Amino acid sequence: MKQKVRKAVFPAAGFGTRFLPATKAIPKEMLPVVDKPIIQYGVEEAIAAGCEEIIIITARGKTSIEDHFDTSYELEATLEKKNKAALLEIARSVSNLANISYVRQKEAKGLGHAVLMAKELVGNEPFAVLLPDDVMDGKVPCLKQMIDVFDEVQGSILATMEVDGPAISAYGVMDGAVSASNPRLIEAKGMVEKPKFEDAPSKNAIVGRYVLTPAIFELLENIKPGAGGELQLTDGILGLLKTEKVYGYNFEGVRHDAGDKLGMLKATVDFALKRDDLGPAFREYLKSLSL
Repeated sequence: MKQKVRKAVFPAAGFGTRFLPATKAIPKEMLPVVDKPIIQYGVEEAIAAGCEEIIIITARGKTSIEDHFDTSYELEATLEKKNKAALLEIARSVSNLANISYVRQKEAKGLGHAVLMAKELVGNEPFAVLLPDDVMDGKVPCLKQMIDVFDEVQGSILATMEVDGPAISAYGVMDGAVSASNPRLIEAKGMVEKPKFEDAPSKNAIVGRYVLTPAIFELLENIKPGAGGELQLTDGILGLLKTEKVYGYNFEGVRHDAGDKLGMLKATVDFALKRDDLGPAFREYLKSLSL
């Protein structure tokens, strides 16, 4: 019987030091692209992909994430009193987005450890992992594309994109062969973390979306800490390869690295230009700049 992906895990316990001083008091995941926190883009993507439960891995100082997705009775009452119907609908739509649970990661022990923290809530079923820093933009949500493929292959899938030139050294890189049944699907043989350009096994860089089978949890419980004394999700996935098939999927769309200042600026420009209320005026402003 084919298994369905119903749950999505969001690791959101990091310090966000690349955005200091803004992240001294505000979680990185709450920084906005236009007027929406970056984590909300990911939650909306997971819901659009059919996920029914959202699990967010948080840490000390991240309570504003919980507040954001919770009901704000005072705000709603004020907006209702002032007849701000459109704004009231926006506020209510956020708190009604999804069924969200939270797990505290008490120590920063790496992405693998953050995913492992979700074990009890995920249980024995496949699940998605979305890194909030990666804001995906496509006609069909990236995770929806991946889950559609998972429904066919019933194996773990990592989102990939083609990266040319030396920039590939900033990514984990998929080693594998293109599937005969789907030109976007890669049957993985292995992965290389941040290889030198000349040593990269392909142009297929791994980015922040995963669909994983529950076998990953036992592997994460038993692997040894890697770089920086942290549990690496990549090491767990390499262990999966020994017992089951793992795939890369070159998704259709654009990935914005909102964990990087330049990437955040690019994402803001791209999303603002697509807005009916902002796009025309913003486009004219950009044209007026002497660059």
